Amino acid sequence: MLFTAAPLILGQQPPPVSRLIQQFEGEKVFWRQFEIAKAIAERNDPSILPRLEPWLTHNDRHFRGNAAFIFGRLGDRRGFDVIVAILGDHSETRIVDTISSNGRPFVEGQIREDRYYAAHLLGDLKDPRAIPILVPLLAETGIDYIVPRSLAQIGGRSAIAPLIATLSDRSPSMRVLAIKALADLKATEALPHLRLLLNDQQRCDFDKSESVAEAAKEAITAIQPKTAR
Repeated sequence: MLFTAAPLILGQQPPPVSRLIQQFEGEKVFWRQFEIAKAIAERNDPSILPRLEPWLTHNDRHFRGNAAFIFGRLGDRRGFDVIVAILGDHSETRIVDTISSNGRPFVEGQIREDRYYAAHLLGDLKDPRAIPILVPLLAETGIDYIVPRSLAQIGGRSAIAPLIATLSDRSPSMRVLAIKALADLKATEALPHLRLLLNDQQRCDFDKSESVAEAAKEAITAIQPKTAR
């Protein structure tokens, strides 16, 4: 899931934080609201948090998570705690935007989407406390795809061993995602394991549908010291 913020016009002054908060409160599309949340967090002004407190209990967990991201980035521990709570929340009492094939609200699918987004936000938050929370989700279908990316975003060395273990996952997509995360982490200890995948021609089911072998070769080039090439 990729989010792209609209760039500022050259020479244009960034809007004041008060206007950003108004935009945050009025935005109805969660990924656009997240871009505003990042801009608010970059202002590093904790004095704005009381105004956003009601959002920490918003019925829509995507919007709740966006507000929690701001709190977490500004050093308020409630932000991290709220996102972790969303990740662990399997309650059926929630806003359901996901629709099943029969046209009815798909509660199970919404739970999965809300938890997936929480795992995504933990990566954006870059809080090392999230690593032991995320690692078990490498084996949970429906959430697993986002976990390698989030672990790489956080950047903790303690994520390397679980990601190396994921190189043996039966899903080629998970193997490719783990490979890319290890490359981002510059995990030299993964090199022997990556070399074992150079003949793995199974392909992932996203982006360019690249093979495990192709991803491994690219990662080895990125990780391996130039003097050893």
